[in-house]
Amino acid sequence: MEKNFELIKKDKYTSARLGVIHTSHGDIPTPIFMPVGTRATVKAMSVDDLNEINTKIILGNTYHLYLKPGMEIMKKAGGLHKFMNWDKPILTDSGGFQVFSLSKIRNISENGVEFRSHIDGSKHLFTPEKSIEIQNDIHSDIMMSFDECVGYPQEYDYVKNSMERTLRWAKRGLEYHKKNSYKDQMLFGIVQGGMYKDLRKISAQETVKMNFDGYSIGGLSVGEPLEMMNDILEYTIQFIPEDKPRYNMGVGSPDYLFESFERGIDMADCVLPTRIARNGTAMTSNGKVVIKNAKYKDDFSPLDSECDCKVCRNYSRAYIRHLVNVDEILGAHLLSYHNLYFLLKLSEKIRDAIKEDSFLDLKREFYKKYGYEYKN
Repeated sequence: MEKNFELIKKDKYTSARLGVIHTSHGDIPTPIFMPVGTRATVKAMSVDDLNEINTKIILGNTYHLYLKPGMEIMKKAGGLHKFMNWDKPILTDSGGFQVFSLSKIRNISENGVEFRSHIDGSKHLFTPEKSIEIQNDIHSDIMMSFDECVGYPQEYDYVKNSMERTLRWAKRGLEYHKKNSYKDQMLFGIVQGGMYKDLRKISAQETVKMNFDGYSIGGLSVGEPLEMMNDILEYTIQFIPEDKPRYNMGVGSPDYLFESFERGIDMADCVLPTRIARNGTAMTSNGKVVIKNAKYKDDFSPLDSECDCKVCRNYSRAYIRHLVNVDEILGAHLLSYHNLYFLLKLSEKIRDAIKEDSFLDLKREFYKKYGYEYKN
């Protein structure tokens, strides 16, 4: 695909920007929040649910899909779109984060990472080439380079060596991609470097030289303070070209979305909205609601009086609290549906605000109601 991203407009007062990513499965308006479908499903949500809330793109997880159902089934199914009956864009991660976070026994070498499955202990090897091969079998629209995501805090020398190896892996994965991927698949490079600006600069500049279809900023939102993420993000993004999409990986709370989009990020994802839903928490216009709490037992108002999703139109806090507290599956479904709708609607409001050069006004108003401290 010759041109996969169009920059439509920039906000007058910030670096927030309006764009569109073109894929063979449809256009993605940006900035956008992307629900995570780890194991060929967004937890507690059907494809019909995702379409109802106007989902534009979902994520698939390379590591988990590789282990189960496995690539033989994935190939027989004709890829993940057909397997799960989803006809809109799919982004896949490289599997790197899961290899490092879930596999207690692993060996990192220049070739790749040898690890044992968290499911049955079987031994596997992920190389940069293998990661792209798996993502080819999944046939995602947007693929990620294989990288190492280092945690926080981490020593400088370790981060430096990891970042340099990630660059070498990126080059190998890109070469494999050019020879073997489907023509409609994009590949994003991933910028690493931890919380060290000099390493971020090197990683960004060298990754950009490889001319990927887009650029992901990895290794943020891994436990560092929000102010540190903002500082590193603002510094790093100046080295990433404006004519390519920019993706801040693993970001999903409303404040992290606002801060990321304000600094010129186009895409973000996180398991947060469905995870807290399964734990009985809703995102609302006036902040989080822990629906399990006793004060909601006879509260027959909607989760969010300003939300027009079908959950808020049809069910009360008291009813959802009952479902959650007796462990009924419907409770997790209703909260997941609402939380994802809330973030997708927020993305839409942010896009509208950028059109009107009123991003900061929206952010100020949202923070005041949600309970965040507004700084600008």
